Amino acid sequence: MSSHQADGTATEPDIPPLGADTPGRRADAPADRRNPPPATGRRARFQSPGIRPCGGGRPVNLALQGGGAHGAFTWGVLDAILADDRISIESMSGTSAGAMNAAVVANGLAGSGDREAARVGLERFWGAVAHTSRLSPFKRGPLGWLTGSWGLDANPFFLGADLMQRLFSPYELNPINHNPLQSIVEEQVDFDRVRRCDRVQVFVTATSVRSGRPRVFRHDELTADHIMASACLPFLYQAVEIGDEAYWDGGYMGNPALWPFIYRGGSRDIVLVQINPLERADVPKRARDIINRLNEITFNASLYREMRAIAFVSRLLEEGRLPPEDYKKMFIHMVSGGDEMAALSASSKFNTEWQFLTWLRDLGRDRARRWLDDNARHLGERSTVDVGRTFLGAGEHHSLPPWLDPASDPAPPSSADAE
Repeated sequence: MSSHQADGTATEPDIPPLGADTPGRRADAPADRRNPPPATGRRARFQSPGIRPCGGGRPVNLALQGGGAHGAFTWGVLDAILADDRISIESMSGTSAGAMNAAVVANGLAGSGDREAARVGLERFWGAVAHTSRLSPFKRGPLGWLTGSWGLDANPFFLGADLMQRLFSPYELNPINHNPLQSIVEEQVDFDRVRRCDRVQVFVTATSVRSGRPRVFRHDELTADHIMASACLPFLYQAVEIGDEAYWDGGYMGNPALWPFIYRGGSRDIVLVQINPLERADVPKRARDIINRLNEITFNASLYREMRAIAFVSRLLEEGRLPPEDYKKMFIHMVSGGDEMAALSASSKFNTEWQFLTWLRDLGRDRARRWLDDNARHLGERSTVDVGRTFLGAGEHHSLPPWLDPASDPAPPSSADAE
């Protein structure tokens, strides 16, 4: 069953028995997916009445991952989507940098649904990030410029800071809790507009320090503190306190959370903007590389879990074991940075040079445009990413990994073998 905070806000539901409100279940089956009837009960918490997606394209849900400066890739993806009339954004779920991008877009779309205002807002936001950090010592050195590397692995200030955060907490190193991103978010986003926005839903995930549960905030309650809570890396910044609770980065429990899309009804299509690598070809050997890979695995864990639940419900629907009038099949899509993003070192997440941010933006634009050209016609009809192979480890021509597929079980011994 769903767990709730003291104020009644639902956190991520445990997967209950079939017949209860499992991921994929809906209380009704509206004929018009773009105009579902208002939800009631638990689902109503994630249903914002009167949402009017701007544009006449196919409505989609956007899942925006966190990843520091790599969030500029998501900027490019959003820019391409906002410039394309084939789809419209119904909802966004974001964590960390993904939450910041989502808030900026909602700020631009609020009121008249001006997509161009949202695009301009994204450029101003990332421009402010680069401008604020122009005097930061965390820059590439001459070797980085010569080799074309975007990482900071040879920067002595970055290496020193990396060592210090392993020895001292942010309460010791940063007692005044200075975070330059806080002022940027406050200056670039009018949260009164975001809270009144009826053009798109926004869900922002943070991790409760005390309970370890995810906490999803809706756009109609968002402030800069909620965004900073979603982006609070515990080795860099003090926990963000909101009310009686303290929060760390939402990526630990939802990078990003997908289940609000399912519980709130509406569009079946989820487009994941993936900036956190799922796989690595090599086994890390250096201490920093091991820690970085462990962080990637940790931040992908909740995504794998939710994809497994979605695949489970989809399979039961395909086999006729669940009533289609009560459950909906979600269609999964993914825009990825591919080899270019995978080749970036983890230290480049702290590189906020304008040249790097615009390189990421241009890569995101290119990947999004390619994805739209290849897959926009399939929205509302089928997934364009193989969930089984990508997230569950299934082989080619199989929807399940061998350890879950009954068809791969060895045959029982025959009576002749027993003799």
